[in-house]
Amino acid sequence: MSKILFLDVDGTIVNYENQIPASTIKAIKLARKNGHKVYACTGRSRAEMQPELWDMGIDGMIGGNGNYIESDGEVVYHNSLTLEDCTAIVDYLHEHGLEFYLESNSGLYASENFEERSLPVMREYARRKGYENAETLMTKDALHGIVFGETNLYRDDVNKISFILESYQDYLDAKAHFTNFEVNTWGGKGEIALFGDVGVKDIDKAFAVEQLLSHLQAAQVDTFAFGDAKIDIPMFNYCAYSVAMGSGGPEAKEAADYITTGVDEDGIYNAFKHLGLI
Repeated sequence: MSKILFLDVDGTIVNYENQIPASTIKAIKLARKNGHKVYACTGRSRAEMQPELWDMGIDGMIGGNGNYIESDGEVVYHNSLTLEDCTAIVDYLHEHGLEFYLESNSGLYASENFEERSLPVMREYARRKGYENAETLMTKDALHGIVFGETNLYRDDVNKISFILESYQDYLDAKAHFTNFEVNTWGGKGEIALFGDVGVKDIDKAFAVEQLLSHLQAAQVDTFAFGDAKIDIPMFNYCAYSVAMGSGGPEAKEAADYITTGVDEDGIYNAFKHLGLI
């Protein structure tokens, strides 16, 4: 019986140098040949999905951690921030001196000083993920589709907004201020987080998986989730079976039904093989 596979992107499909291991490409192609459907389920917006991700032949994607769903070229669901919401968040971040970028399906639009301010932050993020050449990394290499110098930061097509944390208090303040939005952190746990993000409230990867299954008229019992981070846990809890990458974080591993090898150690291929998907 065919299954539906939901794979996180960063740290799951791609490694921490934004490369797709050859074994992962092989596994995904074999799984689809065997009749299974494969979806990327990621925090990325569509603009961040480099061509190589589509070239594998995936059936679609869940983006923005749940607020965008695409299947077989059809937009199934999209719940972006309103122009009013985006304006309020951008004004708040400007007032608090926090550099940010807007995550839209058309591109990533950076604030005035984001390129310069983000360089040490993105390099620290890369170091934590094991990137060997972290000191040479440029922000444009880490954030596919990033646009610098954009003058219009008030938009109605934004999925979520990520901002650099000058301190953990910046996240706590934003969370207290934006009670009508979903406010999270990424790039580290607790006080070592590097970024905060603000998006539409009450949406996560589990919500999106449920919406897509309804569209496909598919059963929850036929779902598998693959991920590496805390943000993947709702998807783990919703899907019938969950797999954490060996290179993933401790929270994801604890929540998963099975732990495979690392992303660069044929983790996806080994998991697909173990589960009888290929």
